Amino acid sequence: MATLIGRRGDGPRKFRELMSTKEIILAPGAFNSLSARLIESTGFDAVYMTGFGTSASLLGYPDVGLLTMSEMVENARRIVNSVNLPVIADADTGYGNPINVIRTIQEYEKAGVAGIHIEDQVFPKKCGHISGKETVSLEDMVQKISAAKDAKSRDFVLIARTDAIAVEGLESALERAKQYYRAGADMLFVEAPESVEQVETISKELRGIPLLFNWAEGGKTPPLDLETLKKFGFKVVIFPISTLLSATLAMRNVLEQIRKDGTPINVMDKLYPFRNFLEFIGLPEVQNLEKKYKSK
Repeated sequence: MATLIGRRGDGPRKFRELMSTKEIILAPGAFNSLSARLIESTGFDAVYMTGFGTSASLLGYPDVGLLTMSEMVENARRIVNSVNLPVIADADTGYGNPINVIRTIQEYEKAGVAGIHIEDQVFPKKCGHISGKETVSLEDMVQKISAAKDAKSRDFVLIARTDAIAVEGLESALERAKQYYRAGADMLFVEAPESVEQVETISKELRGIPLLFNWAEGGKTPPLDLETLKKFGFKVVIFPISTLLSATLAMRNVLEQIRKDGTPINVMDKLYPFRNFLEFIGLPEVQNLEKKYKSK
């Protein structure tokens, strides 16, 4: 786990190493630093900063394009600084035209993330599993990918996402994905397939290209087990909102009980022990540093 002293990042290199050594990379979604540290402590190899979760946690509103680039980057920076794992992050549409995309790449790189995905939706975008999406033209998105490729460092991973299945159909989405890869994307993300057959077609049509699968909890894509995802050849699997939804359910249940009883007296067995929590979030490290730098 990351420490107050000695954080060096190097996320892009670490993620590239994972891509070359791991058959499949599992990256649960983090919506803040605490959820990222929990992901690291349970043994995962990478963290995914979820845009859906970032919007829900920072604004209390859905993922419909309300957050700015700087707000997303700042959350990514905090998450990167909390763990020693590579962090891949949602960068929505790139926040404008190809010139804006160049700055987006620069800001996310300065934040220390290992890579980002940008999508071909019209801004303001919507969550990939919400209806009512619109896509930009193929030419516009190719220009964005080209600009991003020119702006990024060698190891930084550029993931091109297409939301065209819901708007134009699977065939169009596949053609867009192929064009994005030719324009310079390192990995492809075909969002929201609606059947196992569509998932399999994506894996066959884009064979040989690193692919990301969005295991969208409760979304339009059918749930697939790990062996099926391996068989289809996906390199990265994200679980964007498991942490967010489980935390929301747990907090609601506890709050309803507290409201009923007037105090937490009947939910103490459902809470993470306070002393354990202090240890988990690094109090012993802080106390050791206080001793080290205390005036003699």
